[in-house]
Amino acid sequence: MSLNSFGHLFRVTTWGESHGPALGATVDGCPAGISINENQIQNWLDKRKPGQNKFTTQRREADEVKILSGVFEGKTTGTPIQLMIRNIDQRSKDYGDISETFRPGHADITYWQKYGIRDYRGGGRSSARETAARVAASGIARAALRELLPDLSIKGYMVQMGELRINRKNFDIDQIHQNAFWVPDEKAALDWAAYLDDIRKDHNSVGAVIEVVAKGMPVGLGAPIYGKLDADLTAAMMSINAVKGVEIGEGMASANLTGSANADEIFMDSNGEPAYSSNHAGGILGGISTGQDVIVRFAVKPTSSILTPRKSITNSGEPIEVITKGRHDPCVGIRAVPVGEAMMACVLLDHFLLHRGQMGESTYGSIG
Repeated sequence: MSLNSFGHLFRVTTWGESHGPALGATVDGCPAGISINENQIQNWLDKRKPGQNKFTTQRREADEVKILSGVFEGKTTGTPIQLMIRNIDQRSKDYGDISETFRPGHADITYWQKYGIRDYRGGGRSSARETAARVAASGIARAALRELLPDLSIKGYMVQMGELRINRKNFDIDQIHQNAFWVPDEKAALDWAAYLDDIRKDHNSVGAVIEVVAKGMPVGLGAPIYGKLDADLTAAMMSINAVKGVEIGEGMASANLTGSANADEIFMDSNGEPAYSSNHAGGILGGISTGQDVIVRFAVKPTSSILTPRKSITNSGEPIEVITKGRHDPCVGIRAVPVGEAMMACVLLDHFLLHRGQMGESTYGSIG
């Protein structure tokens, strides 16, 4: 299977399966001299790891990362960085009943049709467990961004679970880490807990929408047409297992607006810099960052592995009813929040390095 890498200059290749001995990432193109250690990477992995509350899979993984290469005396050397995370709590026997059966809504059938073989133990590469490698790689990206773009911050949170949405009037960024759902709305967190508890007890699952915002953005990241920042961000988010939709700024809702309502008016601020009256564009115009907040949202489908019976077929085409055993997230979107942040970090670092390589420290295009 090819195409397991993303990025241009900052390039990440992930490897490993859900129930294999280990998984990880090879990070190439990180600048030399960036301060990094395993504890810094672990901080981000701890936010994604399973089994932290009753609303996520009860698989118990420490997700302890090991740096195998590319770092010497606490600094990146400019050579490939190899990261490894061992799997320690696999229960492959839970998947024995589906070794010859395709789970509805899952990638089982397409992997089989394409390759003629599949790892049925937790889905192999199609499992959300693969995202641990991305989060580990983002620890490298975040360390580099901290030194290269110290004003940049990336924050993700849930804005919708199933049919429930946050009330933007109650938006409180301090609430994000105070509940199980990464939701910036205290009342919504209480409502969502009761809602998801019912979903879980009903042996079902539900989808979610996550919003990721980058603040302190520089102007000029991205390029016209085939190197658009929003195109790479969209591809990065869509590559996350279970993601079925991505939008930038107003996204699909922009179709409801008139041109006069959608166009972000421009003026000069008190510092003599261009500023905007609004941010319908999500911080990107023509594929290039404006310096405003970059806003990305993505939709995660309901977990396909559920205990509710669903009709399917076997490898030989025989009809069968499927009940997926094992430990699964009633809303996998919860753990997708740190994954979305991770992909944002990797893409922004990649585009910063591309921009610096092409433009250097040029002030071409300055206004005023």
